[in-house]
Amino acid sequence: MNELRYVYAVTRPFEGVLPDGTCGLDGEPPRLLHHDGLVAVVSPVPAEDFDEVPLRAHLEDLDWLTGTARAHQGVVAALGTVTCPLPLRLATVCHDDSGVRRLLDSGRERFTATLERLDGRVEWGVKVYVDPDPEPRGRPRAPEPPATGRDYLRRRLQERRSREGDWARADALSNRLHGELGRHAEAGKLHRPQNAQLSGAPGTNVLNAAYLVPRESCETFVGHVRRLTPQQPGIRVELTGPWAPYSFADLPGLPAGEAAR
Repeated sequence: MNELRYVYAVTRPFEGVLPDGTCGLDGEPPRLLHHDGLVAVVSPVPAEDFDEVPLRAHLEDLDWLTGTARAHQGVVAALGTVTCPLPLRLATVCHDDSGVRRLLDSGRERFTATLERLDGRVEWGVKVYVDPDPEPRGRPRAPEPPATGRDYLRRRLQERRSREGDWARADALSNRLHGELGRHAEAGKLHRPQNAQLSGAPGTNVLNAAYLVPRESCETFVGHVRRLTPQQPGIRVELTGPWAPYSFADLPGLPAGEAAR
């Protein structure tokens, strides 16, 4: 079977070992390919899945994409316990070890500068959702259909006003959170709101932000998030992390499925 090299991340050389049970896409521990002061973290993958043409088809398959992304994230998260990883784009693939070395050579200046900038830092994610509750606040769901058309219209108007209030509060909270948290982080970045079908999270995502925080400041940052998050019916705030600093790597990587030759 023809094999390619899947590259999860680039790091500096490190002395620690990955946690037991860390597995790549092939079900085996990823391999560390050392080259001229940098390390590429790789796994062999079948060309029938990861060469350019089949990969394009796979990227349209949500189940396949989800499984690949989880394996990719699992390796990067494991690396984050022993070193500062620079995550590469999902499905960065090279033909062979020589291609991986050329990838490291061609991106050396960017890799080195970014690893220096991100060393000792992690990413925290903060999301704000409007919960999927169609009923007006404080009003139980009606056990029977409305008696008249007027009752139905009145109920729908109350529901719409309630939802509009939720959206306005969620928008105000998002603006306040992002402004305040940006002052307690080294950097902040706004991402496009997540699609509920892809994320699987209930509700509608209003804020999808990431923050770059020194490891030693994580407890303080989490405290700021909790302090700034009021309990509001119909609105939910989600804090995730710490993660490897995906959002702040600022590396284009390779186009999906394009091998480094």
